Amino acid sequence: MSAIHPDTRVGHVHLKVADLERAIGFYSGILGFAVTQRYGRQAAFLSAGGYHHHIGLNTWESKGGTPPGPGHTGLYHTAFLFADRTSLAQVLKRLVEADYPLDGAADHGVSEAIYLTDPDGNGVELYRDRAEADWPRNADGSLAMSNGALDLHALLAEA
Repeated sequence: MSAIHPDTRVGHVHLKVADLERAIGFYSGILGFAVTQRYGRQAAFLSAGGYHHHIGLNTWESKGGTPPGPGHTGLYHTAFLFADRTSLAQVLKRLVEADYPLDGAADHGVSEAIYLTDPDGNGVELYRDRAEADWPRNADGSLAMSNGALDLHALLAEA
């Protein structure tokens, strides 16, 4: 079996949503992604940094729909990697200012993460990686990831 090339990345995520404007309000208005293109009232593409799109949103099969219930298969969450701790702090500040509920937050040793649910019930992780040299390791050199508490007040202070 051949391994996938190490420079391979997830290019974008495309989500079925019930209400396009509500979804744009969350991903653009709160998280800060820019709308790069719209297809009428049925779809929109959003990006960070001018890329053609990182997120696709559409109502082609889901307008007015409801999220799958617990116990069903589907997307667990999308994860958005922020460039640094300050950038993560700034999005946390926007969430707090919008009074948007968080599902949790964690310090994984290798990263710091904030968890929430978008308006359509999709899980969202917002995170930043620590420098690889700072990743915790076991005696054999393997990663020693953890699931500790993330100090959100200290993070907010960096916004």
